[in-house]
Parts: sequence; structure tokens; C-alpha cells
Amino acid sequence: MKGKTLVLRILLIAFAVLLAATLFIGLQGLRGIQKKGEVILLRVEKGFTADDVASLLMENGLIRNRWLFRALLQLGGADRKLKAGTYSVETGTSMLDIIGMLSKGRTLQIQVTIPEGLTARSIGIILEKAGICSQSSFLVAAADQDLAKKAGLPGKNFEGFLFPDTYSFPADAPADTVVLAMARNFSEKLEKIAPGAMIDTVKLREKVILASIVEREYGVPQEAGLIASVFQNRLAIGMALQSCATVVYIITEKQGKPHPSVVYYADLAVQDPYNSYIHRGLPPGPISNPGETALNAVFNSPESDYLYFRLIDSSSRQHRFSKTFEEHAGETIPVKGF
Repeated sequence: MKGKTLVLRILLIAFAVLLAATLFIGLQGLRGIQKKGEVILLRVEKGFTADDVASLLMENGLIRNRWLFRALLQLGGADRKLKAGTYSVETGTSMLDIIGMLSKGRTLQIQVTIPEGLTARSIGIILEKAGICSQSSFLVAAADQDLAKKAGLPGKNFEGFLFPDTYSFPADAPADTVVLAMARNFSEKLEKIAPGAMIDTVKLREKVILASIVEREYGVPQEAGLIASVFQNRLAIGMALQSCATVVYIITEKQGKPHPSVVYYADLAVQDPYNSYIHRGLPPGPISNPGETALNAVFNSPESDYLYFRLIDSSSRQHRFSKTFEEHAGETIPVKGF
């Protein structure tokens, strides 16, 4: 009897040791590989299976046990909830935390700031450098007429309606998602600046074109409203806008040349629909993507009798405003600083 009791005790002890060892190994697997501080970027493609993800994690040294990871995925049904995208995973992250990240789509978010007054081409360069989307895919999306219509915009593309701001996008985001987010931000900001302005699409487009010019002309925010009033006064009497910013747009965006430090008289005579020196009225489309200051200046511009303004300090970009050409021509200052 004593012999049987002893054998039973030995078996129980052996089972307890085996169970403890199994739990220890399992917990070690759950805890992940301990190399705290190293961040690894993982690209989970659309259609990846649990095996694909497990292999990816093993290759990058983020899990110890492929079988245990797959079992945990399937146990909670997370294998059917895997979200594609780029993930930032720190070594030492537990299996359960990794599974939570993948099933909830907590992808890597990249913060990017888009300055005022850039064209879609320049915005695309910033986005590509940030790792959000390629410039080429962004330009295709920004030129998509159907997408612009979906966003409720009046033009054939998104130029002028890509609101400059600080954004947070996932790495390798679809370009149309990025474009629509910027356009949605534009609509929301404009509604605060000028409630109901999005309704009249004809006036909206005209004002955005003008705001895109004001954005490139003003240097001192307090002058933006007066600059807008000058252009609106010129439009009212059929006078050419004569904006150097439209000429710079031709040079950089249409001719593909570097941004000029000086605009010469020969530049002012270039034959192009965007040249506001030789064509009256507004150019065919926006020449930049205006920010809040320029939009507010155009949609809520002060009344004035000014028809002219001249750059008086290229460093601060301050201007002098005049009512007559005689006043305007009183001082000869080179056209520069754009």
C-alpha cells in the first residue's frame, strides 16, 4: 500500500513539474523576444493569412513560437480580423499585444505638415518623403475628376482645395484617402470662415482661384485683406490682375524651371493663359493651395479704393498700397521677393 502511495506521489510531482515547464515555455513565448527598444516596421499585405503573419513575425525576431501564435490567433477569431498596413512593433512586445495591434488595425501613423501656398506637385514631394504615399499616386488622385466630384468640389481636380495643415496618415496610405482628407478639411475650415460658401460652386471656384493668388502674394498676414481688395477692385473695372505670382507659377509649374529670385519684364510677356499681365480676369485655375489667412482675406475682404500695391521690403515682404497709378509709379522698386 505504501509502495502504491509513493508511486502516486512521484507521478503527481512529475506531472506538476511538466505542467510548470509547459506553462513557463508558453509564457516565455507569449512575452516575446526580449530586446527592448528596437522598433521594427512590418508590412502586412492585404490577404495575408495567419501563417503569413506568423512567418513575418518569426523572420523579424518578434515571436518565439510560430505554432503558439497561430493557435492564439485562431482561438479568439483574430485570424479573420487581420488588417493590412504598416505596423511599428517594438521587440519584446507580447504575442497578445501584437495580435491586438493587428486585429484592430493600429497601423503606424505618420505626422506631416503641409505649408500654405504649395501646389499639388510640391505637396506630393512632401508626402513621398514622409513615407505616406508616392508623389505620382498623389498627383493621379489629385487630378481625378470623378474623385473631385465625389468630394463636392467645383473644379476638375483638387488644386486649390488641398488645405494646408498638420495631418496624421498611416504609412503607405492610399493616395485618394489622403486627397479626400485634405479636401474634407478644406470644406470644414471654409465653413467656419464663410458659412455656406460651398453651396455656390461658381463663386466658390472664383474665390479659391483668387485666394490662391493672394496666398502667393502676401508676406505680412495683416496685408492679405488689402491685397485681396486690390485684386477684387481690378476685376470689378475689367483691369488685368497683373500678379507676379501667376508668372512664377508658369515658370515653376508649367515650364518646370527653378523658382526665380527675380521676375523680369520678359517673363511678364510670356504667352500663357495663366499670365495675368496679358490676360484679363482670373486665370483658368488655382495657382496654389491657400490657407486660412488667404481664404479669409478673399471671402471676408475689407473694402478699399486701392488699385495698386508695391513691394517695399523684400525681406519682410511688406507692401505699399496706392489708389492711382501716379502714386504707384512714384517709386521704382525691382520686382522681386516672390
